[in-house]
Amino acid sequence: MARLSEKYRKEIQPRLAKSLGEENPHALPRLTKIVVNMGVGQAASDRKRLEEAVGHLATITGQKPLVTKAKKAVSAFRLREGMEIGAKVTLRGGRMYEFLDRLISLALPRVRDFRGLSQKAFDGHGNYSLGLNEQLVFPEIDADKVTHTQGMHITLVTTAETDNDARLLLKELGMPLAAQ
Repeated sequence: MARLSEKYRKEIQPRLAKSLGEENPHALPRLTKIVVNMGVGQAASDRKRLEEAVGHLATITGQKPLVTKAKKAVSAFRLREGMEIGAKVTLRGGRMYEFLDRLISLALPRVRDFRGLSQKAFDGHGNYSLGLNEQLVFPEIDADKVTHTQGMHITLVTTAETDNDARLLLKELGMPLAAQ
């Protein structure tokens, strides 16, 4: 069982119940899934970049990524409908908690000039999104074997109905949110 999952059940749930004034444990906000997305813009001209990004995403998340395809043709970007342009992974359950634990404790502290995550990145429905400029912040990736650095978007989807409830949940989970 993931360390963060155990911590949520034993420590965080009681604190959330007390601070939100909710007795029903099913009404408390919780994390449902994490979506990690890599958009590879140069994949249209260089297939190796997409293959490298898919390999790194699989290494980081421990799950095989889904290769995403373009929905529309955009001539300015030399993009045709159906071209493979990125990769994404949806994590749930134990893998989700393990990924979040590694993100909080290993990857984010390795980001250069890190001063905390923005508190403005909530979407109004209790979900939080963040972006990383390079995949090298994860210790699983060997920097000597990387030919192209690639950024990624990470979305944390919660059952919280408001941003304040989600903010409280993420702070309890250990997300390093910056002071406003």
